[in-house]
Amino acid sequence: MKLVTFAGPPSSGKTAVILKTLAHLQREGRKVGVVKFDCLASQDAERFRAAGIPALTGLSGNFCPDHYFITNIEDCAAWGRRQQLDLLVSESAGLCNRCAPHIRGHLAVCVLDHLAGVNTPRKIGPMLKTADVVLVTKGDIVSQAEREVFAFRVRQVNAKARLLFVNGITGQGSWEVSRLLDAAPDNAPLTGGKLRFSVPSAVCSYCLGETEIGEDHQHGTVRKIQIEEANHV
Repeated sequence: MKLVTFAGPPSSGKTAVILKTLAHLQREGRKVGVVKFDCLASQDAERFRAAGIPALTGLSGNFCPDHYFITNIEDCAAWGRRQQLDLLVSESAGLCNRCAPHIRGHLAVCVLDHLAGVNTPRKIGPMLKTADVVLVTKGDIVSQAEREVFAFRVRQVNAKARLLFVNGITGQGSWEVSRLLDAAPDNAPLTGGKLRFSVPSAVCSYCLGETEIGEDHQHGTVRKIQIEEANHV
């Protein structure tokens, strides 16, 4: 079974692109499935099931989504094998742009949208920097100049990734994406494998339920902002 990770900011069009892409593979007889990781709520599994795609939903709640992903992806992969899937897509929302849900040896996809602004690629962390494929959506809404600048900014962050423009509504570009997913490696181990980048770290009093503000209540891993006072003449 192939495992492909999809990540990207919320509302960038990940689910729509995945649906259009997997439809091509379904027509070719591939058995595909999706596991959707999110924080508080998600109705995307219903959309996948309506398209005849087995789907799981994992909600991390007040737990770090990346840590939740890591501690559950093996069980999800085991579920996919029980379903006799040819391909399992793991979709996660990069809520803080620092998320790192990509795994070494497994195809990694990052989805961005033009409407987030041309400076967005510089604000995205490992989920863009370590991706094999970058899909850019909503290009039909912006000008050609904006598309070229956005693509240039993406390549500044990740020059090695394959960059494709996709429309999640019309499906334009999704066939090319399906070719990449169909050619994804399927021999990389999951158990014993490694993430492509370390996940965000924070073990502090607020992680453990503290709600009161003040240095007396801040314990564990705490990072303080560096403030330089202005020099007045």
